[in-house]
Amino acid sequence: MKKVKDFKWPNKEGKKLSRAILSLNTEKEVENFLRDVCTISELQAMTERYQVAQMLQEGIAYRKIAEKTGVSTTTITRVAHWMRYGKGGYKVALG
Repeated sequence: MKKVKDFKWPNKEGKKLSRAILSLNTEKEVENFLRDVCTISELQAMTERYQVAQMLQEGIAYRKIAEKTGVSTTTITRVAHWMRYGKGGYKVALG
């Protein structure tokens, strides 16, 4: 297994994963796939990040988000950074 710093995204296997996700047809299929692929901690982290992104999009202040969710301001800042400078995934998902 490669070290995190050596990991490139998307790589060949990442593209296969993306195609696998695209092949899922229902919310239940996505839920089942994510549960099989991810640990509970990973699911919690992704769920929290998406919740933070929704709240940031609504214009809620970082401290208020931290109070409501229990997510650290560091994580909130990181999500905000990727919303601004990432690949646009949050923007598409949030509509």
